[in-house]
Amino acid sequence: MKNKGFVVSLTIVISLLCIYYLSFTFVAQKIQKEATEATTDASGNINFAEKQRYLDSIWNEPVYNLLGLDYTYQDIKETELNLGLDLQGGMHVTLEVSPVDILKGLSGNNQDPDFQSALITAKTNIRGTQNNYVDEFYRVFKASAPDKSLAFIFSNTANRGRISLNSTDEEVLDIIQAEVESAIDRSFNILRTRIDRFGTSQPNIQRLQGTGRIQIELPGVDNPERVRKLLQGVAKLEFWEVHEINEISPTLQAINDLLVKEQKATLNTEDLTASTETVQEDLSLLTEDDNASDTADTTALAEGDSATSNLDSALNSQVSPLFSLIKSQYGLVYDVKDTSTINRILQREDVKSVIPSNVKFLWSVKAIKSEAVGSPELLELHAIRTSRTGKAPLTGEVITDARQDLDQRSRPAVSMQMSAAGAKTWRRLTASNVGRRIAIVLDNYVYSAPNVEGEIPNGNSSISGSFTIEEAKDLANILKAGALPAPTTIVEDVVIGPTLGKVAQEQGIISIVAGLGIVIIFMVFYYAKGGLIANVALFFNIFFIMGILAQLSASLTLPGIAGIVLTIGMSIDANVLIFERIKEELRNGSGLKAAISTGYSKAYSSIIDANVTTFITAMILYILGQGPVKGFAITLMIGIACSFFSAVFITRVIVEAFSKKGDNSKLSFANAFSRNALVGLNIDFLSKRKMAYIFSSTFIAVGIVAIFIKGLTLGVDFKGGRSYVVTFTEAAVPSALKASVAPYFDNQGTEVKTYGANNIMKITTSYLIDDETDAADLKVKNALIEGITASGLTYSTNADLGPDSFTISSSSKVGATIADDIKNSSYESALFALIAIFLYILIRFRKWQFGLGAIVALFHDTLFVLSAFAIVSLFGITYEVDQVFVAAILTIIGYSINDTVVVFDRIRENLGIKTGSEMKKVFNESLNSTISRTLITSITTLIVVLVLFIFGGAALKGFSFALLIGILIGTYSSIFIATPVVIDLNTKKDAKAVKA
Repeated sequence: MKNKGFVVSLTIVISLLCIYYLSFTFVAQKIQKEATEATTDASGNINFAEKQRYLDSIWNEPVYNLLGLDYTYQDIKETELNLGLDLQGGMHVTLEVSPVDILKGLSGNNQDPDFQSALITAKTNIRGTQNNYVDEFYRVFKASAPDKSLAFIFSNTANRGRISLNSTDEEVLDIIQAEVESAIDRSFNILRTRIDRFGTSQPNIQRLQGTGRIQIELPGVDNPERVRKLLQGVAKLEFWEVHEINEISPTLQAINDLLVKEQKATLNTEDLTASTETVQEDLSLLTEDDNASDTADTTALAEGDSATSNLDSALNSQVSPLFSLIKSQYGLVYDVKDTSTINRILQREDVKSVIPSNVKFLWSVKAIKSEAVGSPELLELHAIRTSRTGKAPLTGEVITDARQDLDQRSRPAVSMQMSAAGAKTWRRLTASNVGRRIAIVLDNYVYSAPNVEGEIPNGNSSISGSFTIEEAKDLANILKAGALPAPTTIVEDVVIGPTLGKVAQEQGIISIVAGLGIVIIFMVFYYAKGGLIANVALFFNIFFIMGILAQLSASLTLPGIAGIVLTIGMSIDANVLIFERIKEELRNGSGLKAAISTGYSKAYSSIIDANVTTFITAMILYILGQGPVKGFAITLMIGIACSFFSAVFITRVIVEAFSKKGDNSKLSFANAFSRNALVGLNIDFLSKRKMAYIFSSTFIAVGIVAIFIKGLTLGVDFKGGRSYVVTFTEAAVPSALKASVAPYFDNQGTEVKTYGANNIMKITTSYLIDDETDAADLKVKNALIEGITASGLTYSTNADLGPDSFTISSSSKVGATIADDIKNSSYESALFALIAIFLYILIRFRKWQFGLGAIVALFHDTLFVLSAFAIVSLFGITYEVDQVFVAAILTIIGYSINDTVVVFDRIRENLGIKTGSEMKKVFNESLNSTISRTLITSITTLIVVLVLFIFGGAALKGFSFALLIGILIGTYSSIFIATPVVIDLNTKKDAKAVKA
């Protein structure tokens, strides 16, 4: 083997990287365990608030040293292998920013009937499509009012200078599109800040490009109602005057004296006197330059000598943390990790009593971090000057526009315009604060506190400072938070309880271990020492998958575990191909070294084709899939790449090392049982093709009839609605439970079925499906609880159930609009996968008959699985058709084409050798020579999928059932559908003989 040294070196490098990244996961788990133990009382109850405080206290502290480098807990959490919500519990929310309200606001709430009608019609028209709302609105508006211009609707005082009555429709559309994008960005920035302050570990928030949606994942959330209020709360933008340090120094001194008094008992008089003098000296340093605490100076100070910004460490035990923790001589600047301590001080009732009514303290939203290595992140605490009424002098509603600009020195700045009423108030406010600061506050966090250089008479202002262009854009978006209404609606809401997540973890681990164990035993049994080598490659494969997931900071989900289990079965395929080829060469009289070399080279093209086609389907699934399906696709793609490297290259290095001396006793690829198994077969498969056609047609026809009779059970993510997993103390009867709850759902579509155990039920309803408000969510949930309690059971809010009680373990809501989008993207996934595979087969085999034969087989497999779902539903066994089902179908497509390509590859090889032979004979010989590989790969994959079906839990029952049917029928179709179709598509002349 050439480049053996490179393969060994690369394996070592990848292994070391995997060990490096996975080590953070083990450290994180260790710290989590320590935090749990430290906050668990004698009764075994965990104080989650205390646990979070414990973890916050070490957030920026070094907790792990590796290769001489210190890593904080934050570094570890950012690098560890994350668990998806389905494995640890938490909340997944998708919010939609309403373009309808944006356009209403931009128009000044214009009541033109054509305009109002177009807003509603456009929203209805784009439902279930990927069409742009603004484009659809314009099309509908012009269809109903062709003589009206957009300028007629949107020209108003708020848009003065941007839109006039002379503006063209194209110009107005550009402004509308920009405003919609700006509103989405604004909402995203606000939500990101709120989530970062929420206190959950590893929050994930991202914009779904091409839509007005924002997706948020919050692991470990135990208060969903609080999250919903937090996410949908109206942004509160305010402008406040700022107290300078010298104005609040008496207040700060009073707070310090109050706190120091608590320490008097442990201090002697001499120490106390020194402490008081030191505090007064440091307080005077803070008030030397009242105007030096703007962003630029604070940043400069953060980079300065830390010795000048801290109090004498010897006296720290004798002064309050309010002063001892200060990191700046120019303002109240603290290390991020100390902010919780300062918050506790300011929240004390005795401290509140000494703070004047016109003072409130607010933190900066953004931490300042010096470029110096090891320097802490700092936050400034601002003293805000409040009024008697508690209302801000100016609020965000008066801002008509804000954009990123450049100041006179060509530095990034923000340009801001106000309405006439706002400009009048702004003039008074700036006139009375020349040389002082005004804080821009959103959701009670200070985004900027610029100095006022002079009175601003006309409402046009420029805010400059040490901004980057991105920071200036963000601030401009924040300033526009009050300019246009852009409410967010929760269109998808999934809550998974921690108990359910823990069960899913256990089921996933059992699936992996059991599947791995069975495959290892089978490979050694069938391929002897060659099987051991394949198992080593399998170990590297799984190790690499986990390590790469950690490197990518990806989340391991339950479907992701299914992907690993599936990879276990499919990764054996490459070794089966190679070993079967080696055995074939050995039977033909080749020596061991020659057989190994020829076996690898002949199997190589089949392995490439099989992996590429499967990778194509996984990639399409990743691009078009959503939520857990993406996790499955990522794992599958990584698994395909890792299995190819480990099965083809790592095994070859080991095989050649064993065969170096040419001693056949050191290496074998079969035992007495498997050496000649399935060898010398001469089955006329193609003569049975008409029987296969009849069988497949009959089964699919029965399935279609079953679909018309009963229909497929669509999951909530395909049809919309709300779904709840309810756990009972005792076993429940689905039919009785449905009869109990259906009246409370106004007898609208309600489904009840067991969910993994007879005391766990999944209840799905379309009640209030078109109402996505929080009030509707609460109404449906209360209706569910009332319906169940009517049968005499008691509702419990925690997992510790008493007798005759129940609890809601998880819930999910999918709005009708997003359900349509998910369904359509699923159809697109399947369609694009089929097209891509057809083109690949066409290019590789250079005959359209092969491509079409493969596609016919894939359509056959898909219809067969759908028919199987419909037929079993007639016997009371229902599996949902949802996103995960689509992932299963695409996996089946990938697996089936994998199998078909191997057969086609052997046919292509034999067509090149046996020119002049009858085509049917060549095809039959190719099928017979590959049957051993086909059956062994199917058996190993079927074993691990069967394990997944048995141990994978209710969440993966439908997925694994689809795979079971798909693997069986995929193997069948590659022999009895795909290959015969190629024969039938050839002309009689071509079918008679193979031309040279």
